[in-house]
Amino acid sequence: MNKLKDKVALITGSDSGIGRAIAESFAAEGANIIVTYHSDKESAKKVEQRINKLGTKVSTYQLDVSDEISVQSVFGKVIKDFGKIDILVSNAGVNGSNIPVSEMDTKTFDTCIKTNLYGAFYCCREFLKLRKRGLKGSKIIIVSSIHEEVCTPGNADYNASKGAVKNFSRSLALELAAKGVCVNNIAPGMILTPMNQAAMNSKKIREKKEQHIPMKRAGKPQEIGPLAIYLASSDSDYITGATFTIDGALSINLGQGA
Repeated sequence: MNKLKDKVALITGSDSGIGRAIAESFAAEGANIIVTYHSDKESAKKVEQRINKLGTKVSTYQLDVSDEISVQSVFGKVIKDFGKIDILVSNAGVNGSNIPVSEMDTKTFDTCIKTNLYGAFYCCREFLKLRKRGLKGSKIIIVSSIHEEVCTPGNADYNASKGAVKNFSRSLALELAAKGVCVNNIAPGMILTPMNQAAMNSKKIREKKEQHIPMKRAGKPQEIGPLAIYLASSDSDYITGATFTIDGALSINLGQGA
């Protein structure tokens, strides 16, 4: 339907999983796509090939969102190559360590916070610097997690990073609302991506985890795409500072049986 025709969208961590699904969904709606990857260049190139077939412009860049210099460098290259960025999807992230706080070293905690929280901060800040003369109509989407609200033991690093991302995005929404910029979160539950590799590899593990989900199944990355399109398009111009949960009701079921 070309809802994003001629828009330029940068999606971090778009070499796999939710990022890839969003990138391909945006391209199908006419957007030009910036694919970024941390280390899996081969997967990123495959995404680029698929988007090329959809007829929109696409380029691939290596990006470490936890590194301020890497973010500045890539955003600068994108502006040189594309001339603008209209939509930012801050998606790149790492999973929790599954280590209790008493046993967690500082490096482990830092890695999660630097990637999930600082990564969003660095990318949003650079996006706004580059768009400062023409912010109106810009869209920022941050892929968070149901763990911005729902905490699990052994993942204090991840839970803290996602809780912080929620308030970061809400603060940013307040700063930018009068300028016509919308900032929203997507909070997935259990989605079959490399972050849930064990569940993807083992039917037994997957089915055990799915018993906690009222819909009795994990989500697919492709199910995030339509929501991201909505938030990136003019259809959502009066929505900002919100979190859209997509989890098969997992987050409201976790307290049952107490």
